[in-house]
This record gives sequence, structure tokens and C-alpha cells, in this order.
Amino acid sequence: MARFSFRGFVYVLIVMLGLLSAAPNILPQSIKQQLPTWYTTSTLSLGLDLQGGSHLLLAADTNALFEKQLNSFSSDLLSELRSQNVRYTKTSHSLTHKDSRSGSVVFTLCSADDARKVKDTAYQISAQPNGSSALDVEIKQSTVTLTLNELYTEQLVKDTLSRSVEVVRKRLNETGLTEPSVTLQGKDAILVQMPGMSDPTQVKKLLGTTAQMTFHWAANSQSEQVMNKQDAAGNTYRLEQKVALEGEHITDAAGVLSSENGQPVVTFRLDSAGAKQFATMTRDNIGRVLAIVLDDKVVTAPVINSVIPGGRGEITGNFTLPEAGNTALMLRTGALPVPLTIIEERTVGPDLGSDAIQTGVESGVAGALLVLAFMVAIYGRWGAIASFALCINMALVFGALTLFGATLTLPGIAGLILTMGMAVDANILINERIREESKKGRPAASAIEVGFDKAFATIVDSNFTTLIAVSLLFMFGSGPIKGFAITIALGLVSSVFTAVALTKMLMLRVVKSKHKNTQDRAQQRVPLRFSSPLLRLSDKLSGINFLAKRKIALAVSVVLTVLSIGLFAKPGLHYGVDFTGGTMIELTAPTLTTDELRNVIESNGFDQIAIQEYGSEHHYLLRAPVLDSSGELENSNAKQTDALKRAISQADSEVSFDKIDMVGPKVSGGFAELSILALLIAGGGMLVYLWARFEAHFASAALLTVILDLTKTIGFFALTGIEFNLTAVAALLALIGYSINDKVVVLDRIRELLRLDPNKPLADTINEAVNSTLSRTVFTSVTTLLALLPMAIFGGDAVESFAVPMVFAVVIGTSSTLFITSTLLYLLGSRREKQGKAQLKPTAEEIKASLSHIP
Repeated sequence: MARFSFRGFVYVLIVMLGLLSAAPNILPQSIKQQLPTWYTTSTLSLGLDLQGGSHLLLAADTNALFEKQLNSFSSDLLSELRSQNVRYTKTSHSLTHKDSRSGSVVFTLCSADDARKVKDTAYQISAQPNGSSALDVEIKQSTVTLTLNELYTEQLVKDTLSRSVEVVRKRLNETGLTEPSVTLQGKDAILVQMPGMSDPTQVKKLLGTTAQMTFHWAANSQSEQVMNKQDAAGNTYRLEQKVALEGEHITDAAGVLSSENGQPVVTFRLDSAGAKQFATMTRDNIGRVLAIVLDDKVVTAPVINSVIPGGRGEITGNFTLPEAGNTALMLRTGALPVPLTIIEERTVGPDLGSDAIQTGVESGVAGALLVLAFMVAIYGRWGAIASFALCINMALVFGALTLFGATLTLPGIAGLILTMGMAVDANILINERIREESKKGRPAASAIEVGFDKAFATIVDSNFTTLIAVSLLFMFGSGPIKGFAITIALGLVSSVFTAVALTKMLMLRVVKSKHKNTQDRAQQRVPLRFSSPLLRLSDKLSGINFLAKRKIALAVSVVLTVLSIGLFAKPGLHYGVDFTGGTMIELTAPTLTTDELRNVIESNGFDQIAIQEYGSEHHYLLRAPVLDSSGELENSNAKQTDALKRAISQADSEVSFDKIDMVGPKVSGGFAELSILALLIAGGGMLVYLWARFEAHFASAALLTVILDLTKTIGFFALTGIEFNLTAVAALLALIGYSINDKVVVLDRIRELLRLDPNKPLADTINEAVNSTLSRTVFTSVTTLLALLPMAIFGGDAVESFAVPMVFAVVIGTSSTLFITSTLLYLLGSRREKQGKAQLKPTAEEIKASLSHIP
């Protein structure tokens, strides 16, 4: 009793911690004021799709970085070789591929005897703290090729991106933005999220400007390496490639009006080292032109007439006062160490975000109430206990998400709804097991204990296979999809606790309290009663021969799969910008008809944009293809979108841009590859797990059925024309998890029956297993549908790509569990019998028992 009480105390403690963590999300403001700030501020953040805002994905131009570093090392090396009287000719520089790190500098030695000296000098010039060299030197027949070492470039990119994140964060903070989020994403990208910002035009300009400022002397007869740079007027300057002074020495800058002519200028101040260097270089080069180059453009090129002490200077140019202020801001916060280009932009208006919250909450509450009501309708008071545990489960998920500092997105809400639908499966499985034991005449407490024990292994197997699929969403997904994956994963883990631990404790408490004052031992041994119209109806469904029409069932499934593949080929999927790249704009133009909007767009030269009425009147969807295959979205679609927004705003001053998605080809291509990879690894991971837990033919039957389910769902996308986007991929991976979950329950029962009677005909065993789990299969499918249907019907276009296909997938997955998995397992098992193999490998206990008979 003490052990049980301690266990109950732990359970209650876990639940209380979860509820306390979730509470700040729903507490009224009047109560929050009475509580500590550290507690009340610990709430779930809303994603940009719920509260509105902008999301920018910036890619680092590593080619420019590598070229700069290679030029720097090679310039120092050649300068050192000249000082050592090493002669060379034919210097060249190239980058062999757009995305390659194999840029090279090539020159030819006049004497092959200098090869060793070149290698030693190169090592001295580029030696790193760990003892390695940043330069790889290859010498063939006096021809020297310099390239950057691969390990060095990897570390260089890592360090550069870390510095870039800090610069971007400083720039955004200086603009006064509220809580901007700047994080690394992948190996060469930076994700910027700005809640509440519906027009990021100025920020894009700010982040797209490198603000790398350098000082260069005008070239003369003694200059070694020369480059040409132009100013804003188109004048060309011949400058020394060698940097005379780096802009990183600037400690402060300001955009002001000149005291001499009243024109906007940028004043700057150098640190002590820079001031000393600046004074020395101006003293030694009186009469020479010193050009100030900002992002490859000459902004001013004065003649140095005297020494400039004090480390103060002034940049003149054709600035407006706001431009001078922005330039000063960028110089203050530091130059970006590498150019950043916008490869993805997503903007959601605040009105669309509030609508998404309302529809998400309403559909979620409706789905939850339907599930809870259905559980009570099936199992009565035991269903009420399960419903209570489900509510605790959802509270624990919210509490865990809050503790982890997660961001709630629209896919996250979809994940919560699906989690509830799937979490109820464990409760149904347990109740069905208890009902089976009660039918055998077991007393209430014993039936609960045995039912939970028998259901536990199945629950673990089914949830673990689902977690394999969900984990891939987290590994390969980004942004909202990661949130979707975390939500489902936490829900599955929490459901195991609430279903297996909490529900069991509550059921035993109810049984023991009922018989606490009962002295009649016979009364204490009365089995539990499960009686409802739905259960009586489900009991009448037993005895179905699911293998009787196996050939027809398999043929129909294969034909539907072939037709789905045909639909995939033609007309094909209606890909969203996540896959195709390009721009998609949702807007509301209250004073423009479709024809008027089309005229505005075409008259401004935007002839590649498709217009579609979308939802309510005066609500439109515009689509534009990728204009620049180089992937530099900022130079193509981004500028087109800004110009398009200006043109429409001039035609309709009341226009609101509800949502903007711009995805470059680099992102869309990578997303397609990762989606395919995630699906393949999900299948492989589950196959390995099922192979280890069951047998090869069990795993093969389950996986083949899931593949058939998957192809039919893809055919459903093609047939209905539902957009296939990032959310659709989440639906496919959720389908894999749900479908395999369903199959595992049946396979587990088949394995159990084979252990009990291995000599029974395989067809009879399979039919008995499917029939004995039929109630659970049907009830789980119905509850999942009840959770999904409100979202599919009322959730709106934002979740259409998830909810509607999932409804179809649940129907297909349930039918395939009953008819296709059983058929495939029968065919594979029969083949195994013909080969003289047993359906199951002997357990350790069976092997030990057989060995005990050997003398």
C-alpha cells in the first residue's frame, strides 16, 4: 500500500507541475497581477502565422567570403616571395563553380628549385592555431595552385555566420523592432522573425546591405595588384587591391548635416589603433587620392592634403538624410562579414493571424469535445475516466511546450488536435483489453491489472513507430513543421503516462472505493460491466472472414495505387511555392474587381502573374514564378513583389496584403530533396524497428501497406487539386505514423495468438486477431475523424493541406489495416510455411525450455 501511495504521490506531482506550467497561458490579467512576473511571463509564444509578422531566410554568399580570404592569403604569399627573390609569372584566379569552395590562384615559378620555399612560406603565412594550414599548395612542373583547405573553410563559414547573426541582431535592435528573433538555420543560413511587422521592405534593405567599408589608395606605377571601382555617378577609379585600412576600426558613426554646405554626410570615429594607422598613412601619402569604398562602390575619393590626426573623418556622397542615418547605423553595428541574400520571405498580416487563431481554437475545441463525448458514449464511467486523462494529457502537453519555450503555430494547433485523436487510441486499447478480461470472468481489479499489462507492449510499439516518423519532421523540417513534430512527440509521450499510469490508478481507485465497505467476497469478485449501444453493436461485428475476399481486396488496392500513380503523372500535384519557388500573395482589395486588378497588374508590366479569386469577395491570390534561377531572390522576385505592391496600393488605397510567401529556388529544391529523404528514412527506420520487434514478413506486410496508403493519399492530392506544400508533407508523415500505429496493434495481436497456438491455421489466426481488435480499430478511427473533421470543415484554407488529406488517410488506413495488411501477412506467411519456417522465432523462454529436455 505504501508503494502504491508513493507512486500516486509522484503521479499527482507530475500532473500538478504540468498544470502549473500551462496555467499562465489562460490566467486572467487580474490574477496575473497578483503573481510573480517570472511565472506569469512564462507563456507560449504565438508563431507569425497566428499573430502576424515577417519571416526572412538569409543565405550567406560563401563564394565572396572564400574569394576574399584566398586573395588575402595569396597576396601576402606573393609579396613575401618577392621579398625572398622568388620569381614567378602568369598569375590567375578562378572560382570553378557557383557553389564550390575550390577557388584557386595559379602562378608559375621561374625556377622549380623554389618549390620547397613556396610551400614553407605558404604554411607560415596561413598557419592556424591548431597547427594546420589554411592553404593547400599543389605544385606540378613549376605550376603552383593555391586553394583553401576544406577544414579551414568549414570553420570559416561557422565563425562568419556566428558573427553575421550578431551583426543582424544589432541592426534590428537599433531599428526599435519588438522582440526580433535571429537564429542560425542549417549550415549557411540565418532565420529572422519579426512579429507584428507586415511590411519588411526597409528591414530587407538594411539586412541586404553588407556595409563593408574599406580605404584604398589610388593606384600608381608602383602598385602591384590593381582593381577598378565605380562611384554612384559611374566614374571609374583605379585603386590598389590591397586594403589600406579596414572599416572594422570604426567605433561610432552618425548621419548629420554638414556644417560647411548643409548636405547630409556620415561622420565616423576610429578606435585608437585605427586612428594611429590613419594618421600614419595620411602623413606618408600626402598628395595621393584615398578612396572610401562601401560595398564595392566608391562613395568619396578625396586628395590627402595633410595629416589627419584624431581618428575622425567624414564620408560625403549623394546621401539623403535617412540614407545617411542608415549607413551610419550599419557602420556602428559593424559590417556583415559576408553578403547575405534573401532566399525566402513569408509575411502574414495581423488580421489573417487573428482569424487563424479563432478558427484553430474553435475547430480544436469542437474536435476535443466530440472525442470526449464519444469516449463517454462508448465506455460510460470508464470512458469518463479516460476523457479526464485525455484532458490532463493535453494540459501536460501545453505545460511542456511552455517550459521548452516553444512557439505555437497553426501546424502546431493541427498537431494538438491530431495528438488528441491518436492519444485516445491507447485508452481504447486498454479498455478493450479490460473488457476482454472481464468477459473471461476476471474480477474487476484483476481485469484492470491484466488488461493494462497486455496493452502496454502494444502501446509502446505503436507509439514508438509513430515517433520514428515524427522525429524526422524535427530533423529535416524547419520552423512551423518542427513545432508540429515537437507537439505530436510530446503528446505521444504524455499519452503513455496518462493512459498507462494515471488512468490505471484512477480506475483501481474507483473499483477499490466501490468495494471498500463490501464484506461479501463474492461481490468483490464481480467482473466489470461495459454496456453501451455502441459496444453491443461492435460485438455483433465479430466473426467476419477478412481473408475471404483477399484477392479482390488486394486487386482493388493495387488498382487504386496504379490510378494514383497515373494521377501523379497527369495532371500531377498542385505544388505550392515551398516546392516550386516563386511568390504567392494573398490580398484584399475592397474597391477592385478581378478584371480591374488584372488590368492594374498587366498595365504595370507584370505579365507572368496568375490571378485567382480566393475565398470571400475581393480576396485574391496572386502567383508569380521564380524570375532568377541563380537563387538571388532579392534581385528578382523580391523587387518584383515590392513594385507590384506599390502598383496595387496606388490603384486601391484600402488594399491589405494578408500574406506573402516568397521562396527562392535554392530553398524549394532543398525542401523537395529533404521531403523525399524524410519519407524514405521514415520507412526505413520503421522497417528496421518492426523487423527487430516482430518478424521480417510482419514488417514487410506493414510497410507495404503503408506504401499503398501513401500512394493513394498522394493520388488524392492530385485528384482534388489541394495544394501540395510544407503542410502537406507534414500530413504525409503524420499519415505514416498513424497508419503504422494502426497496423502494429493488429500485428501484435496476431503474434500473441501465434504464441498461444502455433499449430492453428494461419488464416484462422489472422481472422481471429483482426476480429478481436476490430472494436479498437473502428473506435480509434472514429475518434481521430471526430478530432479532424471540425478542422477540415471549419479550419479554413490555412490547414486545408493537412486536415482534408488526413481525413482521407484515416479512412484509407483503417480499411487497409483490416483487409490489406492481413492479406499480405497471409501471403507472406503461407510462403514461409512452404519453406518449412515457423511464423515466429522462438523466445528465450522457449529455447531454454527446449534445452532443458536435452539429457
